[in-house]
Amino acid sequence: MDSPGFMRYRKYLIVILLAAMALFMIWIRMLPSAAAGTTDILNLVGSDDPMYNLRQVEQTIQNFPAYSWFEAMTLYPYGQVIHWGPLFIWIISALCLALGATTRPGIISVALVVPPVMAGLMVPVMFLLGKKVSGTMAGLFSALVIAVVSGQFFFRSLYGYLDHHIAEVLFSTIFILCYTWALSYVREHPVDFSRRQTLRIPLLLSVSSGIAYVLGLLVMPTMVLFAFIVAITTFLLFAWGFFRGIRGDSLLLLNTVTFGIAAASFLVFGVHKEGFQFDYYTLGHPLAYLLIILGTAVLYVLGRIFRERGNGQYLAGLAGLFVVVIGFFAVALPGLFSTFIASIIQFFGQNQLYLTIQEARSWTIADAWDSFGLGLLLMAAGLILLCILLWKEKRDEHLVVLVWSLVIIIATWQHIRYEYYFAAPLALLSGLFVGWIAGWGWKDISSFLTAERGERRDGPVTDQPGGKQKGKKQAKQERAARRRDPVKVGVVAVVLLILCIFAYFQVSYELRVAGSGALRMNPDWRESLEWMEKNTPDPGVDYYRIYQEDTFRYPPESYGVMSWWDYGHLITYIAKRIPNANPFQSGVAGENGAAAFFMTSDEERNSAIAETLGVRYVMTDVEMDIGKFWAMATWFNTSAGISPYTEIILVPGQGGTGTYSPVEMYEAPYFVTMISRLHNFDGSMADAKEVYYVEVDETRAAYPVVTKALAMDPQAAREAADTYNRDAAPGKRALVISPDIRIPVGKVPALRHYRLVHESPTNILAKAPANASEGLITDMRYVKVFEYVPGARIAGEGTIEVDVVTNTGREFTYRQESRNGTFIVPYATTGSPYGVRTKGKYRIAGTGREFEVPEEAVLQGLPVG
Repeated sequence: MDSPGFMRYRKYLIVILLAAMALFMIWIRMLPSAAAGTTDILNLVGSDDPMYNLRQVEQTIQNFPAYSWFEAMTLYPYGQVIHWGPLFIWIISALCLALGATTRPGIISVALVVPPVMAGLMVPVMFLLGKKVSGTMAGLFSALVIAVVSGQFFFRSLYGYLDHHIAEVLFSTIFILCYTWALSYVREHPVDFSRRQTLRIPLLLSVSSGIAYVLGLLVMPTMVLFAFIVAITTFLLFAWGFFRGIRGDSLLLLNTVTFGIAAASFLVFGVHKEGFQFDYYTLGHPLAYLLIILGTAVLYVLGRIFRERGNGQYLAGLAGLFVVVIGFFAVALPGLFSTFIASIIQFFGQNQLYLTIQEARSWTIADAWDSFGLGLLLMAAGLILLCILLWKEKRDEHLVVLVWSLVIIIATWQHIRYEYYFAAPLALLSGLFVGWIAGWGWKDISSFLTAERGERRDGPVTDQPGGKQKGKKQAKQERAARRRDPVKVGVVAVVLLILCIFAYFQVSYELRVAGSGALRMNPDWRESLEWMEKNTPDPGVDYYRIYQEDTFRYPPESYGVMSWWDYGHLITYIAKRIPNANPFQSGVAGENGAAAFFMTSDEERNSAIAETLGVRYVMTDVEMDIGKFWAMATWFNTSAGISPYTEIILVPGQGGTGTYSPVEMYEAPYFVTMISRLHNFDGSMADAKEVYYVEVDETRAAYPVVTKALAMDPQAAREAADTYNRDAAPGKRALVISPDIRIPVGKVPALRHYRLVHESPTNILAKAPANASEGLITDMRYVKVFEYVPGARIAGEGTIEVDVVTNTGREFTYRQESRNGTFIVPYATTGSPYGVRTKGKYRIAGTGREFEVPEEAVLQGLPVG
């Protein structure tokens, strides 16, 4: 491999290898695009953040290069400052304009290619970083690992998932590369402020580092994490350098220029939110960067002051400085200090609500192994090797990589979303280890292979000086000498085998995910949102216009669309309507949040929320009703969570086998939540007909074990439960529960201000048993749209009814009991603009009285009859 012929073409071979790796990354991520010819391309787009990225691209194309830092088309009635940066959107918008892609399908077609390409660009970046840290072998293997690694890094760069997170990984890794490169150079060519000629190249490298940081910052403000990494590294480098007698001129120059450029960038791009939060573009960022510069200068001065006083006094000075600085900021700048502490806790901590957010939950060992498998072993070995190399070679760039890797590991352990960051240090450390092992055993492998070929070669062996034939014994001895150490050959073979197995399983997973089509938009949501765009009033806010937060006011005709936060960006992008909550987790918590809206059992309280938030339409789906119900319950009450609404009990298996199966049962509070009353019962009154009386023993297992179960009349069941519980033994109790969301355990009052106006085509109960009990709902649609209305007033007593037929042809009867001699009814019998219609007049049961209700009375709350 060291022959002149090979060395002559080595660079070209490396370029070819890197290009092949990058093209492979792009190819495997583009596999879902094969379905573009068989379906509308919008169906291939992820439904949360990718939708909002597309919305931003459409808006930016119309106003290029202006970027909307304030979004009026979300979080009604407040709007929202956007905490994403413009760079990712600018790149896509510029490409669309350059290629003439200005229609929605054209924009999507161009945009979806960008994440795979950005992933491919990680190959040369990782090669250069690995090469700078530990040579060409490390660079090549680092590039190879990043080319095959899966996890969130793969998913966030997959065709269809238009996510800025891949841009975060790319530009943050470029910053680490630039910063590491600068440290590597100044280690060999130290800066001396008294010698101007030592400044030129370090200054250029520092500028490149600052530009790289700003590029990352313009993708996402979480780039501040890398400033935090540099701050930790700086402190350690100054302390380490003091003990080794190394001056800090180089580090002072590097940090001053890098973070001076970062701070100055806010003079160009501006501060876009009040306060000091680091997850927005606030004043906290430039202040933090200036503090890094100040801290670097203080450490520099401290090192000079204590240069002649010894290590002990220097350490005491560092400790004193730390205490003074913390105390000063806590007292002099309490806002910035508290924001910093809160940001650290938020970034590296956990709370109950994070469990409801898929990407914010903690990373488990099982999650890690599922994502990276044997790559974790290679990474761990690389981490150990890096520590050894740092101790032996004392290279500053090794310390940067070590701090970077440890911080990202901790961040990922706390929030699984940071797997996309984790991929880069995993690739680098794995590449470092495999490259070092390969280099360590390369001569032995070469000798081993040469010797093996010699043993197979026919003919005599001659020595070099005289060309005389050697004896067989001497030839064998020389081949044995060339074979070197077989242990090294074995170690290299094992490590390469582990790498191959890791790559095989990673690529197999990627092929399986990408080949399956990966992402598909829910057709019921798309159908309902497209209906909403065409059949509901325009909210009066220009979808493409850029508004300023300080001057924008919503027009009188505007309104909000309430749904769970997962669907907010879908509502904005497809329906061009304004959601009250969104996937930024905004509009969810609090007394007027989406959680309170859907979980309250009091319609008056719900109406107060609707009035406060300007809600006109409500969108529900079966996921909110079942699968996401626990998340809504947790946001509503973090301490109680889902426990008041459902309970998991252990039910004995059939045939007396002694086995038990966990079954989720529904309790009375579930059925009176707004989400259940809307989606399960269409806002109509529902009666309990037959419930389950269950006795359980909580002392035998983690879940209550059923000891007795009877189907009973609701009233009798409640009386039986009350009687049992009064004298129940410890750990024993009785419950009145239901196994089905369609079977309430008590009377469910009608909603007086919500009418169904549309439902999607899919009947989730289409496969329900044909012999379903009488009166049990057998047709429930996936997505439903309701309108919040004042309702018409009808004087009367008893129960009022009207038959309703939906846009899908489903029929049900809306029923309501009077309150204080009045009915407030939400459906019009004449003049309704929607596909959901009444089949006749309202009637008060048992009286023969009938009422015609015009649309005007429903919308204005007018009396009828």
